[in-house]
Amino acid sequence: MRGIRAERWDVSEATAAESTSVWVGTPRSRRRAGLSIYSILLIMLLSVSVLSSIVVGVIGYVNGTEALRAIAYERLVEIRENRAREMEQLFSNIESAVRLAALNDTTKRAVEAFSEGFAELDAGPVDPAQADAVDEFYRTTFAADLSEAAGEEVAGDTFAPRGAAQTYLQFNYVIPFASWEEAVLSDGAGDGSAWSEAHQRYHPYYRAMTELLDYEDVLMLDTDGNVVYSAFKGVDLGTDLFDGPYQLSNLATAYREAMDRNIVGDVVLADFAAYSPSLGTPAAWAVTPIADDGEVVGALAIELPIDRINGVMTVGEEWELNGLGATGETYLVGADRLMRSVSRSLIDDPDAYRAAAVAAGLSTSQAGLGVRNGDTLMQQSVTTDAVDRALSGQSGTIVERDYLGRDTLAAYAPLGIDGLDWAIVAQETSNEALVPVEDFTRNLILSTAGMIIFVCLLSLVLAQVFVRPLRRLKTAAQRIGAGEEGVQVDAGSSDELADVATAFNDMSRSLQAKSQLIAEQERASEQLILSFMPEGMASRYRHGDDAITQESDDVTVIFADIVGFEELALTLSSDEAVARLNDLIRTFDEAAERHGVERARTTRQSYLATCGLATPRVDNARRAVDFALEIQTILERYSTQQGIDLTLRAGLASGKVTSGLIGRARIVYDMWGDAVNLAFRVQDDTDQPGVYITQRVADRLPESAAITPVGEVDTHEGVQRVWKVSIPAPIVEG
Repeated sequence: MRGIRAERWDVSEATAAESTSVWVGTPRSRRRAGLSIYSILLIMLLSVSVLSSIVVGVIGYVNGTEALRAIAYERLVEIRENRAREMEQLFSNIESAVRLAALNDTTKRAVEAFSEGFAELDAGPVDPAQADAVDEFYRTTFAADLSEAAGEEVAGDTFAPRGAAQTYLQFNYVIPFASWEEAVLSDGAGDGSAWSEAHQRYHPYYRAMTELLDYEDVLMLDTDGNVVYSAFKGVDLGTDLFDGPYQLSNLATAYREAMDRNIVGDVVLADFAAYSPSLGTPAAWAVTPIADDGEVVGALAIELPIDRINGVMTVGEEWELNGLGATGETYLVGADRLMRSVSRSLIDDPDAYRAAAVAAGLSTSQAGLGVRNGDTLMQQSVTTDAVDRALSGQSGTIVERDYLGRDTLAAYAPLGIDGLDWAIVAQETSNEALVPVEDFTRNLILSTAGMIIFVCLLSLVLAQVFVRPLRRLKTAAQRIGAGEEGVQVDAGSSDELADVATAFNDMSRSLQAKSQLIAEQERASEQLILSFMPEGMASRYRHGDDAITQESDDVTVIFADIVGFEELALTLSSDEAVARLNDLIRTFDEAAERHGVERARTTRQSYLATCGLATPRVDNARRAVDFALEIQTILERYSTQQGIDLTLRAGLASGKVTSGLIGRARIVYDMWGDAVNLAFRVQDDTDQPGVYITQRVADRLPESAAITPVGEVDTHEGVQRVWKVSIPAPIVEG
């Protein structure tokens, strides 16, 4: 078929080439025509207008975008400076408040009273019951809480109290309370000790300090490094910062520095670090000595207010009102490249933050901890050029990828707080920050394009009038070249163009008629090919393959014989016999399609089909059996309706099958192999109707299918048992 079709097209093309050659004729040399005045004027107008518009647009684009970018950077710098001033003012206020608190008489009397009460408790014996209760608390409750927060097992007894005073304070003021919020509300244990009396007298004052100034905690320490008072009664109450379990904490470092300086009114700031008494939550401190009559009697330590720091950096979460738009934020970064304030992304959408942070390189555990705590303090790493430059003392602006992998405009600077090596960054995503630039660029391009289009249209309007008929012919020819059929044109009222249009329309109608005739022939050829070979082989055949075969290792073959049809055909005319056979074969084909079975060929009373050949199927054996049982039912129903006796004798075998096209002048689709031969033998070895299957098919049927052994058959692989399917299996749609 392909050879005949190709030959027909070769003849057509040759004819077309010949006719084209005659129509063109021998080219004649002629003088090259010059440009008309209209063409020269049109070119001048278009060149001047287009070039001038482009030059003006480029100059406007360069100047405008630079100005808008500068405005965006200036806005970020202004926001950065505002946040830096407020943060510096916050720390200045904190330092002033700590100095004032350390200088007032209440604090002097309080530290003396707490120190004396602590010394009195420490000089007494340790109550065994209290010690056991406190040890149990550290082994169970505190160890479990700290292990969960740290993500690893922690021995709680390493943090347990070592002296009588610490044991007493933690028994009476720490372990009785389920939370710090409850502990800070207690005014005293009421046991009559000097420490409890001091607590009842001074604690309300320092509790009010934590409430009014949002301090995380207020501690007092004596000159020996003992924490003699804690507003929130953490497990650091009573600890010794010189040789206790928290001697390496940032609080101990700040305390030792403040006491070594021995300067009244001097405030030492300790940067945020993980603090075990707070279950690993980062803590920062402001520590100053307490002096009475010129003698240092202790120290006051304030745990810095994280919420106030975040409040300044997030401008009360009113980002858009403060010029930060939908993606802008300001944040602090320490010398360790970890955040010292909360990320806006975490506040806006914790899940989106987690995904972006992990994608940008943050560990899943760190991202999850930040989401769980609702804060990125000491969790989110920021290793950008902006932070590196700010920590080295530089200030400026930069375009870079931020800690979440977003393209941003960033304004950076070091934060001017003595004792803290922090950087401050104000940033906004490039997509949002440069929206004015994009709007300006788009508007400029549109206006410039509009001007160019207007001038071009004005210059071309007359030319369009003259060339419109020819353009119609050109467009129509292009449509035909693109494959469109039946194209008709109206070339205007000119006699010459009308003749051309008429000839063109005649040609178009002729091409359409020929194209339809060719399409009908192709459809008929396609249907003929698909009627005796699978679609896959038909495709290879159409593409010119010479040897077309296909091997399949797992195929079930159905060889079905309509028993009784030859006797029936003798009583009918040839036309009636063919009509009845066609009815049955059509019904078989419909059933085959439902079960995913492919018909290979039919004879006068036989039907050969496969399952799993054209389309590989895991359950090809079960489908083939279901198909055979259904066509058995079809024959029984047909016999009852027509008053005749037709039965089915079918053989089914599974195995390797080879199929292909045989012959050259007369192509035949056939298949062969052990499974084909065995299917024929299984049904041919018996005279009784029924569905017979080999052992390999039986092994792949569900247990619910009832089969009965009927014999054996010899194969080159050995003897296989033959079974008869006696109870129909469920019919499954294909």
